[in-house]
Amino acid sequence: MSHYMNYKDYIGTVEYSNEDDCLYGKILGVKGLMSYEGQSIKELKEDFHNAVDEYLDLCKQKGTIPQKSFKGSFNVRVTPELHRMATIKADEKNVSLNTFVAMALENAVNACS
Repeated sequence: MSHYMNYKDYIGTVEYSNEDDCLYGKILGVKGLMSYEGQSIKELKEDFHNAVDEYLDLCKQKGTIPQKSFKGSFNVRVTPELHRMATIKADEKNVSLNTFVAMALENAVNACS
């Protein structure tokens, strides 16, 4: 079973609460908590779709641009020493630090697959 759902380029989690005996989830990659719930997968999926649609409608009403779940940039905090070593390695490979970090992330993600 997948632990994620997709709708209109938004990704939502699928979780189970034993305490509340219900399914629930949250939308990944956007600021603020956007959650949904249901008693069945069908209800959970419907509530997820409703949460996304309501968010997009609210943005339209307010005239704001909806956040994209994954825009391709994020901040990473590392130690100064790791920053220094990564910069040197990137220079040795004749690539930018961004490219070097993207390559490292891609390698790590592929290794976990």
